[in-house]
Amino acid sequence: MTDALSASGLCKRYRSTWALRECDLALPAGRVIALVGPNGAGKTTLLRLTVGLLSPTSGSIEVFGSSPTTNTPQALARIGFLAQEHPLYRSFTVADLLHFGASLNIRFDRPLAEKRLASLDIPLNRKAGALSGGQQSQVALALALAKRPDLLVLDEPLSSLDPVARREFLQTLMGAVAQDGITVLFSSHVVHELERVCDYLVVLNNGCIAIDDDIETLLERHKILTGPRSDVHDPMLGTVIEATHSDRHTSLLVRDGAAIEGWQEQPAGLEDVVLAYLRGGVAMDRTKAAA
Repeated sequence: MTDALSASGLCKRYRSTWALRECDLALPAGRVIALVGPNGAGKTTLLRLTVGLLSPTSGSIEVFGSSPTTNTPQALARIGFLAQEHPLYRSFTVADLLHFGASLNIRFDRPLAEKRLASLDIPLNRKAGALSGGQQSQVALALALAKRPDLLVLDEPLSSLDPVARREFLQTLMGAVAQDGITVLFSSHVVHELERVCDYLVVLNNGCIAIDDDIETLLERHKILTGPRSDVHDPMLGTVIEATHSDRHTSLLVRDGAAIEGWQEQPAGLEDVVLAYLRGGVAMDRTKAAA
């Protein structure tokens, strides 16, 4: 099966600053993929390259085997994009926005969008600027889903929403995923919410890929070990991603470690793993991960 997104040696530079450096990715289709990283890590740059709003400085990126920069109606129809600010024409009514979307997209499903909005009690005659922030995000999501995309790209869609609006947004999104089987690439800082909805993880740090793997596999490969104060040189520990020390004890987040006498072992949560890599843990060995 063709990957939903593939990149080889992908680099993007803004003047003298590298936003992405030598990124290699092969993201599977039909998954909900979390993209995580600190501010300035290159997340938005990667997403804009994915949807064809930017071109690489070097290397390549493909969506379902085609370059997103071709800008043909057929290529663009396969990709839906929802930016962080949920851009809508504030003076347009919701019905105007649906008409506008249908005029620009060859696969636009207006009845689907109207059905989604009706289920959320969002009136079609209301101007976008008069809607609440949560309602605006739902309209933007309905427009993106009405394209019937094969890949839906979401750039921090939850950042401005209150807890109730976030939950409603995610419920709508996951309902669409279950119904249509689309691939979702989802950028967010809220790791615990990503764990509820995503099954694949990419971590970007300093413009480079630190993690790229199935979440279930990642959690199986990582664990937390606690034992006597140690300088952490035992090869049986596996790869030490992060170590913290007190006067008498050492706590380790390790990858592919064996059970060691005298050390207590507990599962690592997704947030434990993500934060350890963001704080400077070594990148995943993809050759070993794929074995």
